[in-house]
Amino acid sequence: MSYIKQSAEKAVSAMTPTRKVVDLQRDTVQGVQDKQALTTDHGVKVSDTDNWLKIIGSENDSELKKNGPSLLEDQIGREKIHRFDHERIPERVVHARGTGAHGYFRVTNNRASKYTSAPVLTDSSRTTPVFVRFSTVQGSRGSADTVRDVRGFAVKFYTEEGNWDIVGNDIPVFFIQDAIKFPDFVHAVKPEPHNDVPQGQSAHNNFWDFVGLQPESAHMVMWVMSDRGVPRSFRMMQGFGVNTFTLLNAAGERHFVKFHFIPELGVHSLLWDEALKINGQDPDFHRKDLSEAIESGAFPKWKFAIQTIPQSREHEFDFDILDATKFWPQESVPLEEIGELVLNRVVDEFFPETEQVAFCTSHVVPGIGFSDDPLLQGRNFSYFDTQISRLGLNWEELPINRPICPVFSHNRDGKSRHRIVKSEINYWPNRKNIGHPVSGEQGGYVEYAESLKGIKQRARGSKFQEHFNQAQLFFNSLAPYEKAHLVSAIGFELSHCDDPVVYESYIDVLNNIDFDLAKAVAVKVNGKVPTKPGRPNDGKRSKGLSQLDFLPKEPTIASRRIAILISDGFNAVEMQAVRTALTSVKAVCYLIGPRRNHIRPMAGQDFGPGVFADHHFDSQRSTLFDAIYIPSGEEHVKTLAKNGRVVHWVREAFGHCKAIAAVGEGVDFLRDVVRLPEVDLFAPSRGQGSDEVVTSYGVVTTGNYSISSAVTDVLNIVPDTRGFASNFAFQISQHRCYERELDGLTEQVAF
Repeated sequence: MSYIKQSAEKAVSAMTPTRKVVDLQRDTVQGVQDKQALTTDHGVKVSDTDNWLKIIGSENDSELKKNGPSLLEDQIGREKIHRFDHERIPERVVHARGTGAHGYFRVTNNRASKYTSAPVLTDSSRTTPVFVRFSTVQGSRGSADTVRDVRGFAVKFYTEEGNWDIVGNDIPVFFIQDAIKFPDFVHAVKPEPHNDVPQGQSAHNNFWDFVGLQPESAHMVMWVMSDRGVPRSFRMMQGFGVNTFTLLNAAGERHFVKFHFIPELGVHSLLWDEALKINGQDPDFHRKDLSEAIESGAFPKWKFAIQTIPQSREHEFDFDILDATKFWPQESVPLEEIGELVLNRVVDEFFPETEQVAFCTSHVVPGIGFSDDPLLQGRNFSYFDTQISRLGLNWEELPINRPICPVFSHNRDGKSRHRIVKSEINYWPNRKNIGHPVSGEQGGYVEYAESLKGIKQRARGSKFQEHFNQAQLFFNSLAPYEKAHLVSAIGFELSHCDDPVVYESYIDVLNNIDFDLAKAVAVKVNGKVPTKPGRPNDGKRSKGLSQLDFLPKEPTIASRRIAILISDGFNAVEMQAVRTALTSVKAVCYLIGPRRNHIRPMAGQDFGPGVFADHHFDSQRSTLFDAIYIPSGEEHVKTLAKNGRVVHWVREAFGHCKAIAAVGEGVDFLRDVVRLPEVDLFAPSRGQGSDEVVTSYGVVTTGNYSISSAVTDVLNIVPDTRGFASNFAFQISQHRCYERELDGLTEQVAF
């Protein structure tokens, strides 16, 4: 039995149904079974679903085989076509491209009890079912997964007090401060109206024209143009509630709050060249990655944390804490971890679950409330209105959206009403005193009694007028390679703008963030190079902004995809030893060979007909894997050396800064054929049979890896370990070796 199959069976056995999954079983039917009769939607068995009822003549007619007119009376045919014609519902205006999964949320400590009375955030005895939907923003349902874009991170908590939705993103801030600008932003970022181009990306005139004239967006643009815009996986990105909500405790005290999801695997991204290629090679890369991880038992997990500010401290900061274009620096407002979110079950059917799930920022439970965040106030109206447009008035009765707690109201009728209420009363107050409101002490939702005084006007607070401080803080906090990627990303996007007014105006915006950044981008896009800073850079930094701040405390390669390149004559014993070591810590290994069939090992190794390859060299690309390993074997390496596709596999992986490992003749292949620049490899002078390990720029090589080597190579993912597999695993755990970029090695390799 294969490792992947074993892992999948283990994962399935571990998928303990939550209360929401059990609830969905009421509407879940088994698919086609043996001897199951096909019926119409009204239950009549169907005798023929291949031929429309038509006039074809009598049995004795010589024209028997000639088709006559089709009959409108064929209810079976009409129903089949009618249902097909109406299979699609209006797609989401934004976040149309998405995928989802079931899971659960657990509180791990009672820290939040001093801020809120909401049991979902304070009761550690509970397991709250959740459904999470990840998505891109700009593209349609048919766009690709790995475009540069914001990612939606929406969580529906099915609590015992009702549904609570966090409708967030993978970035903590947004493009606009006030919801009234949302239609303008979406119109600008969507494909241009005259030709409906481009799809799934922001590299066009209208988007950059808008953000150039709307400087409040500068902070968000920096995030999206950073590596955050091209995440490696949904499982390796943060989630943020974005808006400022409030918490209310049992004493009636109110705190402002921000919600955070921090991935267990760290925060990692693709390289831009890699993302571009995956868009064509596997446009479903992210959604397949999520399913693969869950089905193999490597359940995605996030720490859930909050930032809180007492109402008394609302005005102590140099920015407005209700401004959605600003984050709360951790130095001023520390994160407090209070729980964990785990996804452990894929959906049974995409449309009724992932496509019909609907979220509203206005869905909160007692103990959680709203703030005067002007973006949130508008979202509270917009999201509810949108769901009615997409799914109908009774969208909350759909199985994926209905709460697991008792639901009752005097609402009636409307399109697609599911619930049948047996009662002669549908109003309040009524003569029987039934269906009545309840007090806060009985669990009723009670709004915070806030005293307000002001002047009705169309305006924004004074602190909403500053737009560049945090954009600069974000840029300053990035690692050198992250800054280089950001410059390249903005340069790429602006180079697709053919109106000089657009890119010249945005260079002026960048100059208010950082002088050197503006100059570097101007050179790339042939813009006017600024001669002096628009405003000084104070050099301040903050933690939690660079992705390096989120490397796991204990390095891990769980769910990382390792490609093992083999051909006839490879050392199967060595390969098995290395693969076993890697899979023991939940990495997923794939054998890639010249054909999807059995690959014969080197002479003297008994593996029956050979080892079965999962893919062939032309059906996959290095972009779809996190690392590459080349085992030893003289005949096998000679075959690899003659295959240009394989050579490109390795050069491309090197150019994308991925970990590479090789043994024996595999090292010769790297040295003599691939020719990796400036990398120190295991040298024959050390002795071909030596198991000494050489690690250089993320490339791990040795002369020999035998059973005895494997016995002493107890996998320990730490730096400077002796064993070959352990060294390789540590390099993989670092995600990439960006020193190759910084030292100019990647520029020397064609990929």
